Amino acid sequence: MPISKKIHLVWSLCVAFTFAVAAAAAPAQGSGSGRVRRHYDFFIREANYTRLCIEKTILTVNGEFPGPTIFARKGDVVLVSVHNQGDQNVTIHWHGVDQPRNPWSDGPAYITQCPIQSGNTFTYRIIFSEEEGTLWWHAHSDFDRATVHGAIVIHPRRGAAYPFPKPHREIPIILGEWWNRDVGQMLAEALGSGGDFQPSDANTINGQPGDLFPCSSDTAFKLPVEHGNTYMLRIINAAFTNEFFFAIAGHRLTVVGTDAAYTKPFTVDHVFIGTGQTKTVLLNADRGRSNHTRYYMVARPYATNPLARFDNSTTTAVLEYIDAPQATAMSDIPVLPAINDSTAVEAYSVQLKSLASEEHPVDVPRHVDEHMLITITVNEIPCTPGELCKGPRNNSLAASLNNISFEMPSTAILGAYYSSVLLGVAKTNFPDNPAVAFNYTSDDLPLDLRLTARDTRVKVLEYGTVVEVVFQDTAILGSESHPMHLHGYSFYVVGRGSGNFDRHKDPATYNLDDPPYQNTVSVPKAGWAAIRFRAANPGVWFMHCHFERHMVWGMETVFIVKNDKAEEAHIMPPPPNMPKC
Repeated sequence: MPISKKIHLVWSLCVAFTFAVAAAAAPAQGSGSGRVRRHYDFFIREANYTRLCIEKTILTVNGEFPGPTIFARKGDVVLVSVHNQGDQNVTIHWHGVDQPRNPWSDGPAYITQCPIQSGNTFTYRIIFSEEEGTLWWHAHSDFDRATVHGAIVIHPRRGAAYPFPKPHREIPIILGEWWNRDVGQMLAEALGSGGDFQPSDANTINGQPGDLFPCSSDTAFKLPVEHGNTYMLRIINAAFTNEFFFAIAGHRLTVVGTDAAYTKPFTVDHVFIGTGQTKTVLLNADRGRSNHTRYYMVARPYATNPLARFDNSTTTAVLEYIDAPQATAMSDIPVLPAINDSTAVEAYSVQLKSLASEEHPVDVPRHVDEHMLITITVNEIPCTPGELCKGPRNNSLAASLNNISFEMPSTAILGAYYSSVLLGVAKTNFPDNPAVAFNYTSDDLPLDLRLTARDTRVKVLEYGTVVEVVFQDTAILGSESHPMHLHGYSFYVVGRGSGNFDRHKDPATYNLDDPPYQNTVSVPKAGWAAIRFRAANPGVWFMHCHFERHMVWGMETVFIVKNDKAEEAHIMPPPPNMPKC
């Protein structure tokens, strides 16, 4: 290594160490004692991986794909120093971590921070508060999260226990996608042409396509189990474009958590998991004395828009009894719902209910201060005159919330807000309702409804405001399910239904007793989902569809939650080494 690079690396590590020591010494306001329990180093660098008989270079953390697992306990503070040794700028987001008063470490590029430039280091301070269960981390810049992602495991506080018998072992199961092409080049080509993105070449379980794909049988993920034990599967959907049905042949699964919150246990033949969501399930290994010792673990997409391109392949792994008396044949692949079976998704989703116990209570807001109806749409934007775009009607594909296609600024919104120069970066008039009401889920809509325009608009909330957001799917360019994710908060999913939301009738169907507590909700195809949260976490918080192409096209906005009067309800000061744009 050249001397200049060695000096730069030593300097970067010293800066990271200095900030880590300072952060460890300072109490984490709003996070208990603030004691730093763990410190991880994430080295962003390229590595060569072979899938589907093809070797390619991918971006990784520490050379691992999927990346390393972060372990914590409820209420911990964890430091992660990200050393960018790649050739592109990057950020990391801690998906589902509320980060009380600490939006500086939330991670989305140009929302809460400028990207970490190549050769630089930034230390994230991850403040865990009420989360307990399964979450995940991922890059939040360009298309980097295709390979830059990993699990977060949050155990109960010391002295506390799971609300079920402790499992024999815990295993992250990360569902994802693999492209043979370079994803950065794919992104540039799609944005340049205005057309759709190329579907992935394979779906994956823990980074492996499985034995239905060429050159993949020997490397398929294998889960060794012993008869009579119970295993906790921490299932994470890290895919770009696919929601999934997941199952294990010959075994039922008991769902006990979603998005780092416990649920009332319920047992199913298959799990549905939206993009960005996590599910914690228990597997009772009770088939080790049957005719099979090896059972297929499978995931297949749920896709509802026939106009959208997607990868409909089935990814497989193997559950293997290692204490079986003798090796026997492999099981058949389990039967999963049809790829567009919305009825199966809703039958699963209505079973999700918060545990609502004395140790894990719910606090569902009964009174709402601000009601919002947000339409979710894939749109068109007129092509530049003289050019021929590859979207519908020779336009460019776009996406919007309330017909506003979010335009990403060139500097971080959080920094502008904190420095009182927000109006030079974003407008504060994101609407509470669509400008034009129409039959949102009709299959026969006027062509002029397809058009949208780009703008950078945010929604400002007073501290403590109780907000109800109704996400309404639309049939413009095809109705489909949308996984909507909110940073900085979990929320109660108080209602869901088909067709157009009726504000006079549908609230009577809400579950206000034990609704699921999530950070990502899968909005039904041609339907709606209602969420409630109390805006008691000051900061700048991104809200977006977790289908990557929809986010790139503009299906997002930002909530800015103001400080309250008390000092402990203020945004923390920024760390001294925030990346610069």
